Amino acid sequence: MRTIGLIGGLSWESTVIYYQIINQRVRERLGGSHSANSLIWSVDYTTVEDLIFAGRWDEVGELLAGAGVRLEAMGAELLLICSNTFSRVNDEVERAASVPVLHVADAVGAEVSARGMRKVGLLGTRFTMEESFYRDRLAGHGFEVVVPGRDERELVHRVIFEELVRGVLRPSSRDAYVRTIAGLAAQGAEAVILGCTEIELLITDKDTAIPLLPSARLHAEAAAGFALAG
Repeated sequence: MRTIGLIGGLSWESTVIYYQIINQRVRERLGGSHSANSLIWSVDYTTVEDLIFAGRWDEVGELLAGAGVRLEAMGAELLLICSNTFSRVNDEVERAASVPVLHVADAVGAEVSARGMRKVGLLGTRFTMEESFYRDRLAGHGFEVVVPGRDERELVHRVIFEELVRGVLRPSSRDAYVRTIAGLAAQGAEAVILGCTEIELLITDKDTAIPLLPSARLHAEAAAGFALAG
């Protein structure tokens, strides 16, 4: 079994999802009391949050690449950035590492393609919904990506940074997300990508009329598959 290196703390609440899912999948596959060989480098979220809002992405890239190098030195044979927003610096981590770096958008894109979907919605931070680094990576898998209107994007973004990364889960915010997802369905979305790992803490398939694609879960499952393939 290969050792997985998780670059986490982005935020730690969602890193817990990764750790849980990876170990669950390994136990399901191998049985008994098996768990994954894994390492976690968890950063101080406030530090990187301040950097991204200041537009200092080069420093974010250096920080996370350094984390990847440390994990590799400790024995990691696969690296993951446990975040959609911070996958903006996935290439920087890849350049610094000599082991594979599994991109979250590729894990999500593979699932969309496997389901034969041609048009999906995307929720996430403003960076993820509006910049090209994530949407273009998804589009490379052969389907159309749509996002909410500007006001809805601002709401989704605000809830993530003011509530979800701080562990705050409000029913009113869940209701607002449900309405936003209904709007994407009205645009023809066959499913909606939860393109921020913390959103999975707030909303599930039980809340919506169309399927949700939880990025953290899909990313973690892909990592477990890689580890077990070894």
